[in-house]
Amino acid sequence: MLPLSLLKSAQGHPMLVELKNGETYNGHLVNCDTWMNIHLREVICTSKDGDRFWRMPECYIRGNTIKYLRVPDEVIDKVQEDKSRSDRRPPGVGRGRGRGREDGPGGRQPKGIGRGLEDGGAKGSGGGRGRGGSGGKAGGSRGAGRGRG
Repeated sequence: MLPLSLLKSAQGHPMLVELKNGETYNGHLVNCDTWMNIHLREVICTSKDGDRFWRMPECYIRGNTIKYLRVPDEVIDKVQEDKSRSDRRPPGVGRGRGRGREDGPGGRQPKGIGRGLEDGGAKGSGGGRGRGGSGGKAGGSRGAGRGRG
């Protein structure tokens, strides 16, 4: 379970944030971003020594100042349950159509079929990319045809 996925699922829930300087913020999580910057609503801020309190309608906390986050147990349980539910899916479900198998639906066609070449799409037969032998530049050596005397 990644911390950011836990925070994303904790949106709307109450949480406690302790900063590196000792202040604590209690409020409801509105949003968090990839740098763990946090936006709280209905916030009560407590000073480092615990003798002063401030009430704020909302507050933004920079992620690198956070020392500790306390998230409700119900949120942690919900995230663990969602993770175990997604782990129970059989492999390959919800991963697109794939390209590795030749015989299944949506798989890759075998080489040479549908390419329009008589020899099965072999290299150097005039089509496709690369040097490919004959049909290239005059003389067949490097640097030929570049206007060098």
